[in-house]
Amino acid sequence: MAKMTAKDYMDREDKFGAHNYHPLPVVLEKGKGVHVWDTDGKKYFDFLASYSAVNQGHCHPKIVKAMTKQSEKLALTSRAFYNNVLGEWEEYITKYFGYDKVLPMNSGAEADETAIKLCRKWAYKVKKVPQNEAKIIVCNGNFHGRTITIISLSSDPDAFKDYGPFTPGFEKIEYNDIEALKKAVQDPTVAGMLVEPIQAEAGVYVPEDGYLKTAADLCKKHNVLFMADEVQTGLARTGKMLACDYEDVRPDILILGKAISGGMFPVSAVLADDKIMLTILPGEHGSTYGGNPIAAKVSIAALEVIKNEKLCENSMKMGQIFRDEMSSIKSEMIENVRGKGLLNAIVIKPKNGKTAWDVCLALKENGLLAKPTHDHIIRFTPPLVINEKQMREAIEIIKKTFEDFQ
Repeated sequence: MAKMTAKDYMDREDKFGAHNYHPLPVVLEKGKGVHVWDTDGKKYFDFLASYSAVNQGHCHPKIVKAMTKQSEKLALTSRAFYNNVLGEWEEYITKYFGYDKVLPMNSGAEADETAIKLCRKWAYKVKKVPQNEAKIIVCNGNFHGRTITIISLSSDPDAFKDYGPFTPGFEKIEYNDIEALKKAVQDPTVAGMLVEPIQAEAGVYVPEDGYLKTAADLCKKHNVLFMADEVQTGLARTGKMLACDYEDVRPDILILGKAISGGMFPVSAVLADDKIMLTILPGEHGSTYGGNPIAAKVSIAALEVIKNEKLCENSMKMGQIFRDEMSSIKSEMIENVRGKGLLNAIVIKPKNGKTAWDVCLALKENGLLAKPTHDHIIRFTPPLVINEKQMREAIEIIKKTFEDFQ
């Protein structure tokens, strides 16, 4: 049988798979640390890190070991029974982040859905909002996932077009607009605010200093739950363990996913204190795979790597180098460079018909993988294990690529 080419692999996906993604034309088969290799053996810097899921680097040996060891012993029990691993993870992660309780799920979208349900349950049982009247404040430009409820609070037509009718109960305000929030929280039926500390998918929009702290304080003043979606921004990505840590904000409900497993296994988590979490009773919410033994062991290992390898500190240092170097590039195509830690973006101004997509294609040819978001923005989010030598090598690739467009 003839060896399959990259085109063969892509054609097979195109033929048998739904066309719900527009991948860069590269077929990957191996990853290690900050690098990935395609089916022809070409090596690349991975500057997407699976949308910040692979913060610990591809196939981190500690996480791989935890996964393989547990998978040979016990993979799934469902939550119909106790298992000897889940409690270990629950104790570890609640102490890690400082909350009374954790509710395990699988994907980031499931975790956001869980937070929404938890907020509504709290609204009716604790805040005593009249039944079916609870509202949750959300911000335009948000990205929290792809479920019907979550796209109901999206302002992106690509996310919600042709999927209605939508779930009610959400009030949309502008991101980074305290005056709009002040007005919204006056409504006594408002139960919570759901926000990304930095809007990643929207193009790495960083709010003004003090926005998160002021928003959290307003929520507290009006008995509204402050819910932080740190699925992408959390777990050292921005140079702090949580992006909320920049302003010493402790969310009432903390939502985590992606790098909580180092990209090895679908794991997500919602953390809250007893007064919120215990409003959900047995049978009222759950997941067959949520909190399975493999997920628990993988997540413990992934969280240990973040602390033991000082990924917060490395993210902070490497991110500053990246932004300084990107800001020094003389290119008519670069309109803006922004970000925190290793969550960064370059806003692209099209030139001679060439867009952010064309820049990413050229980066691929030069040995670095990144992906546009919203057509005119390139997000750069390498694994947090990247060292300075690797970072400077990657920076030279990016500089050369922009020079070639001059």
